[in-house]
Amino acid sequence: MERPARLCGLWALLLYAGRGGVAAPAESQPPVTNLSVSVENLCTIIWTWNPPEGASPNCSLKYFSHFGNKQDKKIAPETHRSKEVPLNERICLQVGSQCSTNESEKPSILVEKCISPPEGDPESAVTELQCIWHNLRYMKCTWLPGRNTSPDTNYTLYYWHNSLGKILQCENIYREGQHIACSFNLTKVKDSSFEQHSVQVMVKDNAGKIRPSFNIVPLTSHVKPDPPHIKNLSFQNGDLYVQWTNPQNFQSKCLSYEVEVNNSHAETHDIFYVEEAKCQNTEFERNLEGTICFMVPGVLPDTLNTVRIRVKTNKLCYEDDKLWSNWSQAMSIGQKANPTFYITTLLIIPVIVAAAVIVLLLYLKRLKIIIFPPIPDPGKIFKEMFGDQNDDTLVFNP
Repeated sequence: MERPARLCGLWALLLYAGRGGVAAPAESQPPVTNLSVSVENLCTIIWTWNPPEGASPNCSLKYFSHFGNKQDKKIAPETHRSKEVPLNERICLQVGSQCSTNESEKPSILVEKCISPPEGDPESAVTELQCIWHNLRYMKCTWLPGRNTSPDTNYTLYYWHNSLGKILQCENIYREGQHIACSFNLTKVKDSSFEQHSVQVMVKDNAGKIRPSFNIVPLTSHVKPDPPHIKNLSFQNGDLYVQWTNPQNFQSKCLSYEVEVNNSHAETHDIFYVEEAKCQNTEFERNLEGTICFMVPGVLPDTLNTVRIRVKTNKLCYEDDKLWSNWSQAMSIGQKANPTFYITTLLIIPVIVAAAVIVLLLYLKRLKIIIFPPIPDPGKIFKEMFGDQNDDTLVFNP
């Protein structure tokens, strides 16, 4: 009897769990209220909202948000969200409330708030707005005028980044062919997260007739180093050793290299891609400390070899690895044939050939006479033999 009683108790417990022990589906919460949007700096958009009214007291509110096309989904307890984005297009954020961080939970009705691009004719906005951080010292931005703009439009560039207290205006605006450019100082801050931020840029005209154009430049990309400086070239065991110094502000591990070698005798043009420059020769590394070394195999030392180097950032330290520096100043090593020798040779050879031809012609003429002597004229011989006798006969015989 004891065993059936236990089974009945277990059955009652399961029946209770089946009826009331299973958690009911979470109820959908009311939507958020007072959703608003504002712009800080140049391209920082901030959405704020208030908690929903009438939310369940047992609910630990979280807020589900995403941008248009359900991009950048986020679930967080904060009642605000910000994003750096160029204001060249319409941007919308949708926000809903829920009781957990589980994406499978159905949020409340989503509330949407959008921000529109600046007013103005889109055809008047500048095009191809791009910025490059040169050697981590200054940033140069270039752009082309819009289609519906006057040729005498006066442009103004504004910029902002996290280390600035306010928005600044770029003063150094100039033209480069069809492009318009402006440069401003931007120095890397050591021992900080400076490179993790971005530079916000806006270009418009002074009269307010064109539509402003925006761009955001991450400081981990669009970096162009200065050219390296070649310090020494030397030959050893049929190999060419190249030593150079990197541009300032860069570590060797953050750069990749191209070494170009031009041989004047063979007229070859060889380019070596170098990811890790190392000579594997302690003598060279000891003689010039602080330099980068690379060995070019199989170079003829008795010819003139001209070397150039350029560098670019790699993806070990930066997101972008497309911008090469300019080529370094060329340095040469080896012997170059004296051009005076070639010029003199070119002048002497025709003279020697001409003299040889003349001598040969004279020699052939004498040789011809010896081999083929002229045949005597019989009439002339008889005339020489009997001519005098005929003259005497005429004189003594009247």
